[in-house]
Amino acid sequence: MSTLQPITRRQFLDTTVLGISAAAVAGTTGLLRAQSPGDRPGKAEGVTVDHPRSRVPVGLIIDDSTCLVNVNRFAMPQFDAAWGGTNKVFQRDWKSWPVEIPDAFVRKFGEWCAAQGVKGKYSIVPYPACVGRLDREVPGWSRREIEDSIRLVRELMMPNWDIHPEMVTHTRVIDLKTGHPYPELSVKFMENWEWTTGRSADEIAAYMAYALGILKNIGLPCEGITTPGGFGNRALPQLAQATFQSVREVFDAEIPHYFRHVFDSGSESVAPRVEYAADLSTHHPRCVVSIVGCTGDWTGGWDNVEPVGADRFISADGQTGRVVDVLRRGEPAMMLAHWTGIYWLGRELGFDVFKEVVRRLDEHHRDSIRWMKLSELSRYWAARELTTIERLPGAFRLSAPFACPDFTLSIRPPTSVSRIQVGTSGPILRRINSIAQLRAGTWCAAQNTLKVCFDLPKGISQLVLG
Repeated sequence: MSTLQPITRRQFLDTTVLGISAAAVAGTTGLLRAQSPGDRPGKAEGVTVDHPRSRVPVGLIIDDSTCLVNVNRFAMPQFDAAWGGTNKVFQRDWKSWPVEIPDAFVRKFGEWCAAQGVKGKYSIVPYPACVGRLDREVPGWSRREIEDSIRLVRELMMPNWDIHPEMVTHTRVIDLKTGHPYPELSVKFMENWEWTTGRSADEIAAYMAYALGILKNIGLPCEGITTPGGFGNRALPQLAQATFQSVREVFDAEIPHYFRHVFDSGSESVAPRVEYAADLSTHHPRCVVSIVGCTGDWTGGWDNVEPVGADRFISADGQTGRVVDVLRRGEPAMMLAHWTGIYWLGRELGFDVFKEVVRRLDEHHRDSIRWMKLSELSRYWAARELTTIERLPGAFRLSAPFACPDFTLSIRPPTSVSRIQVGTSGPILRRINSIAQLRAGTWCAAQNTLKVCFDLPKGISQLVLG
């Protein structure tokens, strides 16, 4: 077993590009805050938007996955060459790693997660490590094998997982005019490092659209994008705007989102960032959401470093661990894993770690968490921050640029309430006995506060209290 200290590639690439220490990955904080939030509407006093069903969102973000190809086995020598053989991280014994992560494991993983209610994001690298394009040919596998693998992702994974491209190759930058990698093999032409530096939002959007187009060709719709390693790290405003442009252009997604940042320790907020919000009162509101991960790569590294174990996420008694810390702050706990580590040289060590994490969460926090896809979390956060709420006599008026299921409000009413209705002629919400029973169309009273859960429609609506 390796004795190397575990570190995610995302952290490693952050620190390499920015020149900060690995322990100080939060050094990207200032850059993250440089993003423009855009417009923000007002909220009436005495009302706040709670988590959906008053449960804190949790999810799993899986990077480096694709159909059959074990991406990092093929990426390692390309990373090593780009760095001129100067970095020992890229000199692991990659030739001993499996060439393939089989569909039998995808099925095992996907079926287990579905049974537990686990949701999140699952990358599909469109042109994995330059081995081959999923919409054309992938040398080493028959076309039938690739098509069956794509079908498995579509039918088994997509109901509970957002599909993201992790750019085009996750390694070398593709020349969009030729469809081939640029001939220069250096960090300047690797997706993971410096290619985005100094480039415009339009240039980055065109590159993203190329990746999204491959997934569209194979019938895998996307509402978001995952950046490979340091992609966009020194072009964050352009990255956010390019995400909006490309995802809207290719898939017409209403609320594009992206995964770029991870804070696996400390007090930095890991709540989603709703950025560049505009035109909220029109028929075509705009925003892009940045999803932030909260854990390190503790299920097993992208480079097959030995798994750290479940305790780093959550202790056996459910009282300590990074995920517990984040949940206690009331922020979404979106955990990070890499597909190579989940499979871990075919021994499924990372999968076993994750199963134990889920078991502990279920045992100790079942009634206070809710598993969500990144697109679901993005929609909720956009509605949470961008919906105008005004107090009227005996009612609240809501102006929502985006519809949102399970929209949940905490209301401090000035007088007692016995009935809550959506609009003057809409459905009357059912009163329940406890917060644990909250569902869309219900409400309860708890400690002088009303918890109200309903499906928020796009546009103008009212919540009438009687």
